[in-house]
Amino acid sequence: MKKVHLVTVIASVVAHFAYLIYLPSGGFMALRWRRTFWLHLPAVCWGVGVVTADLTCPLTTLEQRARKAAGMSPLPDSGFIGRYVSGVLVPADRTRAAQSLAFLAIAVSWVALAMRCSHSGRGRRTL
Repeated sequence: MKKVHLVTVIASVVAHFAYLIYLPSGGFMALRWRRTFWLHLPAVCWGVGVVTADLTCPLTTLEQRARKAAGMSPLPDSGFIGRYVSGVLVPADRTRAAQSLAFLAIAVSWVALAMRCSHSGRGRRTL
């Protein structure tokens, strides 16, 4: 039974990293595949909510429960970011800067997407 929980931990970590890659890059993907914007929009809204309203991520909750059931040490209070990102992929004191850069990438991609949509089809917007 512990293998199931270990697989759940691994799956939640993979899903978290996939989200962290998609968040700043999804708008640029929408430049190529416009309909994917409608997947990116809720992802960005969730990201804004996690950063500004301190929402609890369900993937973190899932990982915490699976780690406990698998007999693993719990995540730190800072959750997934504190365990796998801050101090590992990003310097610990630069997490906010990394978040700001991600949201800047989103803004740039959405502006580019809006410009492309306004110039395509004689002013007709197609998303």
